[in-house]
Amino acid sequence: MSSVCKLMPEQESDHGEDGSAPKAAAVRGGSPRGGVRWWLSVAADMFMVLCGQTVATLLGRLYYNSGGNSKWMATLTQSAGSPLLAILLLFTPAPAADEPRPAAAKMAPIYVGLGIIIGFDNLMYSYALQYLPVSTFSLVAATQLGFNSVTSRLINAQRFTVLIANSVVVLTFSAALLGIGASSDETASSVPRGKYPAGFALTLAASAVFALILSLFEATFEKVVRTRTLRWVLRAQLWTNVVASTVSAVGLLASGDWRTIPAEMAAFKDGRARYVATLVGTAVSWQVMAVGSLRLIVRVSSLFANVTGTLSLPLVPVFAVALFGDRMTGIKAVSMLMAVWGFLSYAYQQYIDGRRAAGAGKGRAAAECRVCAARAGSDPDSPA
Repeated sequence: MSSVCKLMPEQESDHGEDGSAPKAAAVRGGSPRGGVRWWLSVAADMFMVLCGQTVATLLGRLYYNSGGNSKWMATLTQSAGSPLLAILLLFTPAPAADEPRPAAAKMAPIYVGLGIIIGFDNLMYSYALQYLPVSTFSLVAATQLGFNSVTSRLINAQRFTVLIANSVVVLTFSAALLGIGASSDETASSVPRGKYPAGFALTLAASAVFALILSLFEATFEKVVRTRTLRWVLRAQLWTNVVASTVSAVGLLASGDWRTIPAEMAAFKDGRARYVATLVGTAVSWQVMAVGSLRLIVRVSSLFANVTGTLSLPLVPVFAVALFGDRMTGIKAVSMLMAVWGFLSYAYQQYIDGRRAAGAGKGRAAAECRVCAARAGSDPDSPA
C-alpha cells in the first residue's frame, strides 16, 4: 500500500487503446509508453488496486460480521480517507509552467457531480455487501467490466471488438449463475435472510454506476484537465471524495444512525479498538484502491483500470472461505472460472492492441525517415 506515495511527475501523452489511431508514445521527462519504466509504474498501480480492493472488501464484510450495522457508516468509510490525499499533495512536484490549468468554475461542477454519484454508489455497495456473502458479492461485482465496456464505447470511443464482446457475455452469464445459486448462499448465518435478491440487484446497479464513474473520470482528464500528472490525479480524487463524504455524513445524520454508533462500538466483537481499526483500515484501503485505479485511467484507460479490478476476483472468494466460512459451491467455482475467462479475453485484446500500436508507430517512424531522406536529397543547398 505504500506504493501510493510513488510520484508521477511526468505528463503522459494521449493514446488510442484500440490501436487504430495511436498518438505520440513518448512522455515528457519520462520513459516512452510501453517501455520498462512505464510498465513498472503500471504494475505498481495495479498492485495498489489489487491490494486496496481486496483488503477493503474483506474489512467491509468484517465490519458487518463483527456487529456493525450502520449502512451510512460503512458508506462513509469508502471516502472518508480522502484527507490523506491532501498530505500527499504537499509532496508532489510543483506544476510546470506550461501545464494546463482548467478554471475552477469549470472543475467545481465536475467534482460535485462525480462526488454525489460516488456517494450514492458507495451506499449501494454498502447495502449489497451486507446482503450478500463477500465471495458472491465479489463475483457479481465483476460484471462492472462488462458495464464499463459499454460506457467506454459510448463515452470514451473505445472500440468494441469481438474479444471485448465475448468478455461482456461471459461475465453476464457468470453473474446469472450466481443468481441460480441464491438458496445456498442464503443459508449463511452472517447474511440477513430474504435479502439475497436485493443484494444481487444492488451489486449489479452499483457495478454499472461504478463503470460510468470510471468512464467519466477518463473523459474529464481527456477533455477538460488535459494533463496527466500525479498532482491532478490526487486533486480529482480528493475533491470528489470530499463531496462523497459530505453526502455520506448528511445521510448518517439524517437517518439517525449516528445515535447508534456508541452502542455499536461497545457491542463490537473484540472491543472499541477493533471497531476503530476496522473502519480506519477500510477507509485507507479504499483510498489506495481509488488512487491506483485513477492513475491507471490516466495512464491507460478506464477499461484497463476496471480489468485490473477484476484480477482481485479469485482473491476475495478464497480469503472469504478461509476467514468468514463462506461456502465455495460448485456454481461459485464455475462462475469464478467464467469470470477469469472474461478477464483473459479482454487482456488478450489489450495485448493485440499494444502490438498493433507498436507496429503502427514503427511504420510511421520509417515513413518519416524516408520523407526526411527524400527532402535532404532534393535540397539544392545540400553537399554533393
